Amino acid sequence: MEKVEGQQHPIAIYLWIWGLLFVLSTFSYLIDYFHLHGYLRWSLILIFMMLKAGFIVAIFMHMKWERLALKFAILVPPLCLLVLIALMAIEGTHTFLTRLGAFVH
Repeated sequence: MEKVEGQQHPIAIYLWIWGLLFVLSTFSYLIDYFHLHGYLRWSLILIFMMLKAGFIVAIFMHMKWERLALKFAILVPPLCLLVLIALMAIEGTHTFLTRLGAFVH
């Protein structure tokens, strides 16, 4: 029986990331504990969420060790969608303000 050679990552990386995810989750819960409100609250929630998602995708889904083409194939479409959503939000705000101005006059 032949021994199959494969790529194996050190367990220490997984333990460090697991600990880091625990710390980031604790920070997420502290946002509610300290009753933060407004843009600060939502900015921190989104930052912690993106960091946790990034670590999970990079380490636990093994994207850190994939080829650049696969990374682009997986990461570029969601980034394009985020840009389009941001543009729609800007245009929606402009349309709302334009209509509001027309109704006031």
